[in-house]
Amino acid sequence: MHAIVTGAGRLGIETAEALVEAGHEVTLVEIDDDLAARLGDELRSKVLFGDACDPTVLEEAGVLKADILVATTGDDEDNLVISLLARRQFDVPRVVARVNHSENEWLFTDRWGVDVAISAATSLMSQIEEATASADTVGLLELASAGVRVIETLITDRSRAAGLTLAEVSLPTGTMVATVVRSGEPKVPNGSFRLEVGDEVLVVSESSTEDDIRAAFQQ
Repeated sequence: MHAIVTGAGRLGIETAEALVEAGHEVTLVEIDDDLAARLGDELRSKVLFGDACDPTVLEEAGVLKADILVATTGDDEDNLVISLLARRQFDVPRVVARVNHSENEWLFTDRWGVDVAISAATSLMSQIEEATASADTVGLLELASAGVRVIETLITDRSRAAGLTLAEVSLPTGTMVATVVRSGEPKVPNGSFRLEVGDEVLVVSESSTEDDIRAAFQQ
């Protein structure tokens, strides 16, 4: 599967890394040339400098063969324009878009080419923790065309996985850790990576639920 992710913020980087970990071809498009150059040396996905609102940039990113496009920029207007181009002009089968401001949620529908709208809170976990005491684990994305779910779990001082290496965590079948975000920086871990309090663990799975991931890392 070929995926395009637009916007190299935290959500964009995590999404790109998760899709790469799942074995897909990914192009990350970023309008900041310095950031694009730096990430090009750090990430396993292809990183393209350009404005994703420009159809020629999307074509350069491979939109004509894309199976999914994920618009994660920090600007709702840009995400809507990108989504509309992806669906109406390039007929991308699956479009996911980030909503930065809740008052704009009503716009993020199939009329603008959006299949799935996702929250763009600065910290997904901190927002959900305020609403429920058991919100250490949350599903971020369900990518139907890829057959995988992306689930995030936060390591706290109450987590059973705190202090363990990833090799010591019993993951469900068909599940892998794609990225660990530590102090705002995404890490691509191996089995010897030791989890610390405050780590946000991004998991890609074919069939696991949030409860399954919570059981592995939290209980």
